[in-house]
Amino acid sequence: MPSLYAVVLAVVVLMLLAVSLSQLRGVKTKADYLLAGRSLPAFVLVFTLLSSWIGAGSLFAGAENAYRNGFAALWQPAGGWAGLLLIYFIAPRARKFAQYTIPDLLEARYNQTARVLGVIAILFAYTAIASYQLRGGGDILHLIFPSAISSTMGMYIIAAFVIVFTALAGMASVAYMDVAIGLLVTVALLISLPILLHQTGGIAGLRAALPATHFQVLGSISFARAMEFFLPTMLLMLGNQAMYQKFFSAKSERDARVAVVGWVIGTVILETIIVAIAVIGSALYRTGEVSQRPREIIAYTATHGLPALLGALLLGAVFAKVISTANNYLFSPATNLVNDVFLRYMQPQASNKRILLVSRLVVVGLGIWALVQGAYTVSILEKALYAYTIYSAALTPVILAAFYSRRINSYGAVACIAAGTFVTVVWDTGIVHRHLPAMFLHRDAIFPALIASLICLFVVSWLTPPPQREKVAQFLP
Repeated sequence: MPSLYAVVLAVVVLMLLAVSLSQLRGVKTKADYLLAGRSLPAFVLVFTLLSSWIGAGSLFAGAENAYRNGFAALWQPAGGWAGLLLIYFIAPRARKFAQYTIPDLLEARYNQTARVLGVIAILFAYTAIASYQLRGGGDILHLIFPSAISSTMGMYIIAAFVIVFTALAGMASVAYMDVAIGLLVTVALLISLPILLHQTGGIAGLRAALPATHFQVLGSISFARAMEFFLPTMLLMLGNQAMYQKFFSAKSERDARVAVVGWVIGTVILETIIVAIAVIGSALYRTGEVSQRPREIIAYTATHGLPALLGALLLGAVFAKVISTANNYLFSPATNLVNDVFLRYMQPQASNKRILLVSRLVVVGLGIWALVQGAYTVSILEKALYAYTIYSAALTPVILAAFYSRRINSYGAVACIAAGTFVTVVWDTGIVHRHLPAMFLHRDAIFPALIASLICLFVVSWLTPPPQREKVAQFLP
């Protein structure tokens, strides 16, 4: 049976490589590499947005959450759905601004310091997200070849794939690979769900096999814990640079808005199916290896609960998703370092040839950094919440303020970014927990980090002069 999985994975890898190489000849300028020449139609945008959002965060972290907590795990993707409803109104404004990166936006609306701090926050958040994609991909290879490939060795193999794919053709490579991956994942999940549900004896059998809390709105988690899942996901969605970069790559403002509609529909359907399959898997496999590593429940269910060919296709789809999401979250901070550091401060007049070379070298460097983080990742769910929180607290408030507030100024923005990043990173070390009441011992950083950043944003802006009118005019009519 491993031979069948090996064949499917080989086909997936060759398909992705073919798509990537097909786009390579069209990459000649900075805009070609970073934004696919600003030429992506709505159809391509829908699938690349879906693929950049639904990766190991959903297939491993969300699945781990569903295995433990049942359908209450939907609080996590629901945050993304709420964010998407708001993004419908932001997308055309983002495409109208049409720069290269979020730090471009931060400098245009605030100042150069906001730009630099934004780069730092993005590097922390996005390399962390890329790191657990690599960890999840390593888990898949270990499940398929348990005696030949360890989870750690698999992670190194996945890292090599991701770095090569991302470095080849930039945004065009990423976007068009996402179309193929999105179609594969959608078909595999839609076919797998009814087959797996039938194995449990239908809905009645599923309810009989699991605790009643698995079917309740909050289940065994508290409302505060539900918000720790909901808020970071919603705020990451609202400020996600990978998303804005796709909007900047759109052919037009209309394409950007249409793509959001398709993205909303696709995300709600696919993430609900992922949670449902993980819950079904928790009923089928309550003990054994997967009970110790519940993040693997989707991949484990594919190899043990489905007909061989379908299981191989689902596993191949999950594998492709991991590669796709890692591509997106590795490519995005590479864009920051090239556009916001190399071209801004080191070689502003660099030729297109040099820019492409430096871009590819940066992808390799960031890939290695993500790999190091992945080696120390124990829980993908906790790593995901950490990464989401950095972005949610540090960047999303100032990004939204750029499009919707005339009063927020550069002083408040700089204080907000610095506070959100600092509080999240320090909170994650556990140093401050020793000095706080017991009720804070097992809390994530989202509430303290978001409260600190919002206080800084509004109070500092209120105590200092309003922003220049010309800065605000770029974003507000």
